[in-house]
Amino acid sequence: MDIASKLASIGISGILYKLYAAAIELGEAPISAVATRAGIVRTSAYNALDRLEQEGLVTLKSRDGVRCVIANDPTVLFERLEGRRQMLNELMPQLRSTYNRALGKPQIRFYEGDQGILTTLWDTLTITSEPKVLRGILSMNELMQTPGMAEMDRFIQARVSKGIWLKVIRSEQKDVEAIWPSTPAQLRELRYTPPDMVLSMTTLIYDHRVCLISSKKENYGLIIESDEFATLQTVLFEAVWKLSRPTKGADTCPAPGMP
Repeated sequence: MDIASKLASIGISGILYKLYAAAIELGEAPISAVATRAGIVRTSAYNALDRLEQEGLVTLKSRDGVRCVIANDPTVLFERLEGRRQMLNELMPQLRSTYNRALGKPQIRFYEGDQGILTTLWDTLTITSEPKVLRGILSMNELMQTPGMAEMDRFIQARVSKGIWLKVIRSEQKDVEAIWPSTPAQLRELRYTPPDMVLSMTTLIYDHRVCLISSKKENYGLIIESDEFATLQTVLFEAVWKLSRPTKGADTCPAPGMP
């Protein structure tokens, strides 16, 4: 496969390839000269050169009133592809979720190990519904082991920066430190379950998804994408919420749009 064919596979084909190849050969030259070298009518070259500039392959500048084309280092192709890959990685959970919902299919994603737990935890910050409220049943004892305090601090900071409120239920017996209280500063409203109701597995409900995080012993994360399952978990959460005891400060920071 020659250079033209390889570049065509990533969208640099036809007139784009001819102009880019001409720009590389000339280094820096007026648009008219680049178009002539490429064998293209100048008026047809402008839109294509704008596209090449958007791709970062050339720079268009005026020199003494003449529009010139400057070829950029081809390594920019790697940077552009890497940027697109990262963007797609961020968008993929939402795109796949939309795809599966359109098909009416629930999706279950299982993630093993410490990294799997991190993947499921951070996915909860992709919430798009308004108001942005994350419902959570948290077991502090387990979370302090995996993912650990340092990672939880980073998660909390990211959640707050995204304006996501946490409406959280915990079993007081599972708390190991006097942290994570009800506070408007960290967008958190906390309630404690009745003493005879011990919840030992972290569950987070957001949009049409439910995230489950196991203890260090079983060490896995699970994301279930299903409107029906998420609705059921929301109803159960709200039932337990009503039975649970508000904590100090909860009356000053109720989650937006919530009773």
